[in-house]
Amino acid sequence: MFVNAENLDHKALNEVLRGADTEYTVNGCLGQRFICAGMSGKSVTINGVPGNALGAYLNGGSITVNGNAQDAVGDTMNDGEIIVRGSIGDAAGYAMRGGRIYVKGDAGYRAGIHMKAYKEKIPVMVIGGCTGSFLGEYQAGGVIVVLGLGSGEKRIVGNFPCTGMHGGKMILRSDCADIQFPGQVTARPATGDDMKEIKEYTQRFCRLFGYGEDEILNSPFTVVTPDSKNPYKQLYAAN
Repeated sequence: MFVNAENLDHKALNEVLRGADTEYTVNGCLGQRFICAGMSGKSVTINGVPGNALGAYLNGGSITVNGNAQDAVGDTMNDGEIIVRGSIGDAAGYAMRGGRIYVKGDAGYRAGIHMKAYKEKIPVMVIGGCTGSFLGEYQAGGVIVVLGLGSGEKRIVGNFPCTGMHGGKMILRSDCADIQFPGQVTARPATGDDMKEIKEYTQRFCRLFGYGEDEILNSPFTVVTPDSKNPYKQLYAAN
């Protein structure tokens, strides 16, 4: 079903998307917020620029954006897939607890903040370009992959990555010689076993956005993990 969103606010647009059809194409999207919030079982393609909190609390299905998206993409999403063929704003994947986000371009500040995992639910966010500061702030689980494609001399991440990180994993396509990490995490070169895992995440990215796997994998990778399950425990518990 085709939907013209030019004269619809976010409430009216979401009401249409909650209809009986399972596949929708939204044309003329002009910053409407909360598109597909809490939905499942839908396949939605968006032409235009969705506003904040695209796919918030998403519980399944897929969203594809043929362009850029604003802040808080996948806020607290639980399942499903979000594909953005451009760049995204700040706080993508905030408290994300399941599903996958693939972004062809860059992400803003605080991507992956409070990302978490539970049992078999392991959220994954793959950013094709670079990210802003505070990547993975307070990350408690899941996997963040940043590929730095087209970054040139620009650093793959901004300042203060992994601040408060106490779970999960971050994978950066760089030797990270120019990046300062906090003392509570370990940043090490990827091993052969790591590369097998990395390939699992990048295969889907390559298929979605037309990159060759050799082009992606022919680079040093750095794996960042916390030194313990809760390196900040002493800040919250009495001795």
